[in-house]
Amino acid sequence: MIIIAGKLYVDADARDAYLAGCANVVEQARAAPGCLDFTLSADPLEPDRINVYERWETDEELERFRGTGPEPEQTAAIRDAEVSRYRVSGVEAP
Repeated sequence: MIIIAGKLYVDADARDAYLAGCANVVEQARAAPGCLDFTLSADPLEPDRINVYERWETDEELERFRGTGPEPEQTAAIRDAEVSRYRVSGVEAP
């Protein structure tokens, strides 16, 4: 399993519009083969922060979905980002 997690920073007054513009991407990701979860959400404490969380079955399915990446307008709106890829070797119930 692959987990993509981290944070993006956009201008605080543009965050809601940025997230609204990502709704279609979230829908597409969740419908993509191998996607176990995908969300982008407003951080409750930092007005300019967007939390990123994705779970994928394999690298291949993640890369197939990613294709060319975000739209240029979305990329231009990101002021800073800290997102990492994690490989999970086992999952246990809490």
